[in-house]
Amino acid sequence: MNAPFSRTGPLMELSSYPDWARQLVEDCAADRARVTQHVLFQRMRDATLPYPIMRYFLIGVWPVIEQFPQYMAFNLLKVRYGRHPGEDLARTWLIRNLRVEQHHADYWVDWAEASDVSRDALIAGLDDPATLALSHWCWRTCEREALAISMAATHYAIEGATGDWSNLVCSTDTYAQTFPEADRKKATRWLRQHAQYDDTHPWEALDIICTLLGHEPEAKQLEQLRLAICTSYRYMAMTLDRCMQMAPAKQD
Repeated sequence: MNAPFSRTGPLMELSSYPDWARQLVEDCAADRARVTQHVLFQRMRDATLPYPIMRYFLIGVWPVIEQFPQYMAFNLLKVRYGRHPGEDLARTWLIRNLRVEQHHADYWVDWAEASDVSRDALIAGLDDPATLALSHWCWRTCEREALAISMAATHYAIEGATGDWSNLVCSTDTYAQTFPEADRKKATRWLRQHAQYDDTHPWEALDIICTLLGHEPEAKQLEQLRLAICTSYRYMAMTLDRCMQMAPAKQD
């Protein structure tokens, strides 16, 4: 019998979660590292990222930023109050954080405009399947898959990796110093919010996922979780790789 899970240890300690969750994190670590240690974020941190790459990044990632409240709405449609402790936990958490994600979209626009990328350019987007793939994957997963799977793909995987790379970029003030002092706080708000806020967000998502699945989920469920998480990381890495291809050609 699959015993229910209710976390008793600290939220942000992996030892507080079932054995299968700890193994899942380990199994997905290599794909996560391809995102969080990507050269694009290292060069952003060091303020050496060429403008064409920065522009492509801000526009290419925008669809996921803009649509994230919609992914959450899809997930909210899957829950029923009082049906399962995991669903009750998810319902409260999703409702509480929907407005937060809308603010994050506003902060991304501020970052883009401070980086000489207009709001119109963001909305027009890019005609590039390599950068659109992540948003299509998130939409499809949140629309069609079970709650634990879709939350793993978005709130655990994407937000977790985003918290890590935001922390990397914010680990020095080199990048922030590239903005005029009068604009700096507004221009870096999205980064600072994610370097702090998303510290707990993916852990909360993991707590919900474990509450939904219990101590001994089926092997098929575990494989679906692993595939969903790793696919999100791989699409993120593909987007970053594509952005790096926009580097200006070296002059002879």
